[in-house]
Amino acid sequence: MRLFSIEIGRPQRFAALLLLFFAAQCLWVIQHQQLTERDYQYARCGREIWEKPSPLTGYFTSCGNLHDGTFAYRAAGLPLTVQRIVTGQSASASTWESRHVLHFVNLLLHLPFVIFGVWLGGALWWVTRRMYGNLGGFFALALYCFSPEMIRACLRPNNEILAAWGMYGILYTAIGVAHAMQGPTRRWPPRIALLTLALGLTAMAHVAAGILGLLLALAFVLYLAEGRRAQGMWVVLLASFGASLILFASYTFNADAFSYVLQGAEGRMWFSLDGTRHMLTSLPNAGITIAAATALAFYAIYRRSRYFGNTAPLLVATLLLCMETTGVRSEPWIWALPFVLTFTGGIFADLLESRQRRLYRWLAGTILLAQAALSLLSLPLLMQ
Repeated sequence: MRLFSIEIGRPQRFAALLLLFFAAQCLWVIQHQQLTERDYQYARCGREIWEKPSPLTGYFTSCGNLHDGTFAYRAAGLPLTVQRIVTGQSASASTWESRHVLHFVNLLLHLPFVIFGVWLGGALWWVTRRMYGNLGGFFALALYCFSPEMIRACLRPNNEILAAWGMYGILYTAIGVAHAMQGPTRRWPPRIALLTLALGLTAMAHVAAGILGLLLALAFVLYLAEGRRAQGMWVVLLASFGASLILFASYTFNADAFSYVLQGAEGRMWFSLDGTRHMLTSLPNAGITIAAATALAFYAIYRRSRYFGNTAPLLVATLLLCMETTGVRSEPWIWALPFVLTFTGGIFADLLESRQRRLYRWLAGTILLAQAALSLLSLPLLMQ
């Protein structure tokens, strides 16, 4: 079966089933959790940004200082604004009051973040399957779909899942741009446009993530674009200029609000292991921790596993796991997790094709079953 020239075979259907199960876990928790004042703050601010596009008003009144970017607010508010327009509600209708008559306000508020979580999982599977084959792709995707941290990131309006989606897109789009630069120029524009969009949307979520993503994109393009490094630098600069316009547009082209964001503390990062330590020592993440530790051990032991496809996500994951933002609370370990799973999928793909494949299949299967059980058992805890 082909849809828009995309082949949908058994691997694609199985991946879709895993992603559907991931979404089902998220929606089950959302259905049973109570809306909080913070949820309504995102909804109220998001609606104001769409319906009353005055960033300075949003900054200093209902939005309470938008230090962490507008992306999550816009994502949370857009479905509610569309719903208001479709149902013919007054623009002055309060989201807080609407909770009594709209049983699906909870779903509308959280659905964009679940969609980005599913989108990120699909990107993870697409990248790992292309690099490592079906075994590596499914192992990484299964760990992702039963990751309590990724599920938690989709349960409340926040910029973390959006930044994670953007960071992953930036890195592998940059790699795609570098590879495309070795071929005909007609292949360049679509990938440059995707890189521009990924950089811009990531900066809309977290300025620090956007700046770090830009530096990583430049580093990988310059490393891979052999013989075209000067052109590669100009391509990244062009993409960064386009990303700046996207960020500027997110503040409705108001220069005062834009400069306020850049002068704040949200653009600064520091080294810290507190969040990473919490994630790696948490029982619900035990399967992922064991898989990542096993992959790291085999990476150190077997030299043949140290190729670019495994090393690149390891380097990025290590960098993100050692960072925190100052002034604005963020969770860079969420941004790092897709890279951790990409690295883990690559190493296990090698192991599952080795002479001892039967032993490693038992190991991989045990890890996946344990992580799936831990994830399902942790769902009630995520309601809090």
